[in-house]
Amino acid sequence: MPQHVVVIGSGFSGISAACALAKKGYRVTVVEKNECAGGRASFFKADGFMFDMGPSWYWMPDVFEWFFNEYGSSVEEHYDLLRLDPAYRIYFAKNEITDIPASIDALYDLFEQLEPGSSIQLKKFLKDAAYKYEVGMKDLVYKPCNSIMEFADFRMVKALFTMQLFTSLRKEVYGKFKNDKIRKILEFPVYFLGALPSNTPALYSILNYADLALGTWYPQGGMYKIIEGMQRVAEKMGVEFLFNSPVTEIATNGNTTNGVYINGNFFKADAVVAAADYNHVEEKLLNSKAKNYDAKYWDKKVFAPSSIIYYLGIKGKVNNLLHHNLFFDQSFEQFADEIYTNPRWPSNPLFYVSAPSKTDPSVAPEGDENLFILVPVAAGLEDTQELREKYFDMVMKRIEDFTGESIKNRIVYQRSFAPKDFVSRYNAYKGNAYGLANTLLQTAIFKPKMRNKHIKNLVYAGQLTVPGPGVPPSLISGYVAAGEVEKIIGH
Repeated sequence: MPQHVVVIGSGFSGISAACALAKKGYRVTVVEKNECAGGRASFFKADGFMFDMGPSWYWMPDVFEWFFNEYGSSVEEHYDLLRLDPAYRIYFAKNEITDIPASIDALYDLFEQLEPGSSIQLKKFLKDAAYKYEVGMKDLVYKPCNSIMEFADFRMVKALFTMQLFTSLRKEVYGKFKNDKIRKILEFPVYFLGALPSNTPALYSILNYADLALGTWYPQGGMYKIIEGMQRVAEKMGVEFLFNSPVTEIATNGNTTNGVYINGNFFKADAVVAAADYNHVEEKLLNSKAKNYDAKYWDKKVFAPSSIIYYLGIKGKVNNLLHHNLFFDQSFEQFADEIYTNPRWPSNPLFYVSAPSKTDPSVAPEGDENLFILVPVAAGLEDTQELREKYFDMVMKRIEDFTGESIKNRIVYQRSFAPKDFVSRYNAYKGNAYGLANTLLQTAIFKPKMRNKHIKNLVYAGQLTVPGPGVPPSLISGYVAAGEVEKIIGH
């Protein structure tokens, strides 16, 4: 009888771990508290609209290809992938709109228009980022980071320095470019997903390489098509999924776990992969003596933003929006201060609007528009209906001003999702949306450990451990966690 592994959580990392374990010959059960697979990448339908609830950017297509190829499948088998061109639009001011082209030559031309001579610097910047991406994706992200000794050989030490782990992204960008718009284009991925550029290692220019060189893509039918494909792959390998099945306790016997309790019923296991929120697992599912970290540890951590999300169904079309739109018409410095330095509700937030119906007619009734509006906010803030309404009115006014469209009076469906919902649906610590900020002291070996130091056959996966936040890193996290299980319990 194969050994049985229970995976808690069916997000990207959970299904990835399940597939890797099944391929290694284990019997795998994935247990999920919600009604469907996907975790933060779940979806819902309402009034003829289909809304992806979480991730909406498809970057690093090679990682998705790797995942499906690993299990004898392919991206093409599960969804049609389209490269967006333009990749996205940035509103710097009402009459200052910049579209980011898919073509690298057109991108060089754009940079030259913004700052003469900058295309040469962009080529150098992207060449360095390509090296970091190649080395990082080949050597670094697949390490469990249990010990610094994983990086002890000369090649790895050299790589850490050449990948600018100890130089900030702000220094790298500001040293090459003077134009404010260019600086914002290059810094926005870490602002929205990680931390202050001045506190983020230049290593994370790999995000710029993913954005500007590898491109922005979209799976027809929505991001949930990825989850559906992953679930099919897993089930084909014998993985069992249990939905509406919240884990209430990880059972322990000395220094091992022998299973989990779900709705009061015991499920025996030879190992457990916790792909749910790391803090929730430790605080709610383990006894106090079995935790890796106490409350003080988590309280001191720097978290990437939480979010207020608005899902809107609009009657008729909205002009002057692309599939992805970034509203950068307010101060980046104030935005950063209100999220990272002195966390509070933002006075004039930057925000993001996705209109997937521009690309995919299946996500809205014919002739109508599907809008996803995301306002980054600091993790751990109070969340009230009054605040949600205040920020909705604030961002809608700016969208209407910039597009020249009347939108609010055409809303036929509306739902909000904010920090309280991240807590209730995903058990997210402080309502975090993206996990830990990508600061130096929260990178690699400084992230929460994959292995539980008290329970030898309990392993963690997901955005709060290595390699970090985002969809591709979560896919890799599950794969690495499965390797750790194999090392611990064998076959």
